[in-house]
Amino acid sequence: MKKMIVFVLVLVAIFGALWFVVNYQNQKASEGNPYNKSSLEQATIDQLDDPLYQNQILPEELEEKLENGEDVTVYFYSPTCIHCQRTSPVVVPMAEEYGIDLVKMNLLEFENQWQKYGIQSTPTIVHYEAGEESARINGERPQQDFEDFFETEVLE
Repeated sequence: MKKMIVFVLVLVAIFGALWFVVNYQNQKASEGNPYNKSSLEQATIDQLDDPLYQNQILPEELEEKLENGEDVTVYFYSPTCIHCQRTSPVVVPMAEEYGIDLVKMNLLEFENQWQKYGIQSTPTIVHYEAGEESARINGERPQQDFEDFFETEVLE
């Protein structure tokens, strides 16, 4: 009986230590992140150092750019979206090659932006000129579709 109590106590201590370590790591990953949030979804934490998901834009920053009539190209995505995971390695380097400042909006962290910008699915790229939407492409597509979009809609 004493062995069983000791075993249960050791097991509880191990799970408690694991819980503490995981929470500590998530808290550290969440500090100083580009989302200005104290708590992030694990899928977002996993992408914090990924070069494909840098150049994040916060909702208030996007709103300000649009209100100021600026041109901006936004890649709306979700870290949990398999289509985004396959599209990002195509689109992000392509935008860099074209010299397009492609800002990213993480819809997992900012869910209220789906409706605000009329996003039906991810990934979606929206180009705004003078603060107004001028072009949009959504879904996982062949590389040529994105090349055509950037060349004809963004770089006109």
